[in-house]
Amino acid sequence: MLTRAGGLSFFFSKTPILCHVGHTRLRPLLHGCSHHHFKPTTYSPYIKDRIFMNKSAHFSNLALSATNKYIPESSAAAKTMSNKARKKASRESPEGVLRFKLDMCSKRGDVVEALRLYDEARSLGFLSQHNYNVLLYLCSCSGSNGDENVVNLALKRGFEIFKQMGVDGIEPNEATFTSAARLACAMEDPEMAFSLVKQMKSCGIPPKLRSYGPPLFGFCKKGDANRAYEVDAHMVESGVVAEEPELCALLGLSVESRWVDQVYQMMHRLRASVRQVSESTAEVVERWFNSEDAAGVGEENWDVGKVREGVVKGGGGWHGQGWLGKGKWKVVRTEMDEAGVCQSCGEKLVGIDIDPRETENFASSLTKLACQREVKADFVQFQEWLQRHGPFDAVVDGANVSLINQKSFNFFELNSVVNRLRQISPSKQLPLVILHRSRVTGGPAQNPNNEKLIQSWKKSGALYATPAGSNDDWYWLYAAVNGNCLLVTNDEMRDHLFQLLGTSFFPRWKEKHQVRLTMTRRGPVLHMPPPYSIVIQESEQGSWHVPTVIGDDLETPRQWLCATRTRKNHRHPQHLE
Repeated sequence: MLTRAGGLSFFFSKTPILCHVGHTRLRPLLHGCSHHHFKPTTYSPYIKDRIFMNKSAHFSNLALSATNKYIPESSAAAKTMSNKARKKASRESPEGVLRFKLDMCSKRGDVVEALRLYDEARSLGFLSQHNYNVLLYLCSCSGSNGDENVVNLALKRGFEIFKQMGVDGIEPNEATFTSAARLACAMEDPEMAFSLVKQMKSCGIPPKLRSYGPPLFGFCKKGDANRAYEVDAHMVESGVVAEEPELCALLGLSVESRWVDQVYQMMHRLRASVRQVSESTAEVVERWFNSEDAAGVGEENWDVGKVREGVVKGGGGWHGQGWLGKGKWKVVRTEMDEAGVCQSCGEKLVGIDIDPRETENFASSLTKLACQREVKADFVQFQEWLQRHGPFDAVVDGANVSLINQKSFNFFELNSVVNRLRQISPSKQLPLVILHRSRVTGGPAQNPNNEKLIQSWKKSGALYATPAGSNDDWYWLYAAVNGNCLLVTNDEMRDHLFQLLGTSFFPRWKEKHQVRLTMTRRGPVLHMPPPYSIVIQESEQGSWHVPTVIGDDLETPRQWLCATRTRKNHRHPQHLE
């Protein structure tokens, strides 16, 4: 592997990145760079064999042969071409051929072939921002190749390509800077990676979470806590929210650096944004609680009144008053019973309420997203229908329920769930069943018994058929959120649609409203939402309970991490005034 040694300082010693200001001409990515900086690369025999193999398939021959077919968009002839012909001409142009070949290299992870294509394209004089970004991405990811010769070549050429992009006056974007930061990190220089992120922001390009990864993980790897937390502060200032990998890295670094206050802060950031932790994060948490630093930190005579006040202010489940108690922690993996009582320490977890205003705001956001992705008139019509026929105690994702343990749509099972929900409803009301229109007009719906069932639901105002071309997920989710009622589905709600909803409110809402089910010979078994919140909880006695992603509480009990220590009775309780 290449190291920091002179190579990196050579590329970045002059001055940085171009910054697009208004419509002024772009300045080079790095000053003091010209074509003369690029000397022919001497390849090892292995690389040389890779680069010059298959000369019969030479890129330039194919690209140049296509130029006869390519008609510039600005010409009069292009205006008379059909869209199909125009697309075909674009694909077969030298630029189109290069893009296709580089994209295939990216798909295969073939950095050597990509560099060969780059060298040929340089002589032909057409390289776009996309081409440069694909090349930089491949060079920055070369570490997974496993061949040291390829890795060293990719890193060296990656910085050359980055410089050349500036010389050519190609404006960089977020992907450009991020790949360059990854290159710097691969050269074990997180300082340069952080500098690139700063330059990105100063150029008016908003950094993304992936942009901060190279400097943050680089500083964490080097054990530089001060600089790692500077990167974290820069993320916060830029409005970028850290996720579990970043928080876990900072937590582990804080444990190693013996920064006990930062460990406490990171535990609460995990509680607020991650909720259930992965196994790797759980291991870091265990390492902390089993450490001497954890045993030695904490307030023995804490102010009970302040702690209770913190719990009320935070909405329950945590107090934020710092580590409570002193002495060695008992750390075990355990489970909760149906009431939320820890099977290890006996403490009962709490259910954390959701502010009604948050639900209203979420319903508004959901409406906006749905109207952007569905036919607006269709969704507005559904909202009006809900106002006339609601409210409901429960909403059923009809397609999901009807296909549980089945290869074909089963109205009998769907009806058994509907009847069960009606039995437990306080008002003995039918739930709202959401089905796509095709499900209520074709296939099993044409069976006479099923037709009769569908008509009875329609007559009772308990069935809504979503229009052709729609995604029924938007409909059943909105109905449940807007009605603040139960949602019956085994859908894990993890695909792209649900990712649009964010990770702040939606997981909390889902936890309190989703009813999952299993089918047995005796009928459906409904698994109601737990009476406690599945989130990191800090008790008034100073203990901690951390839920993991191991287990799902449906087929396998969820695994929790319980951390407690011996309670002493010489505290001085103070009552709230």
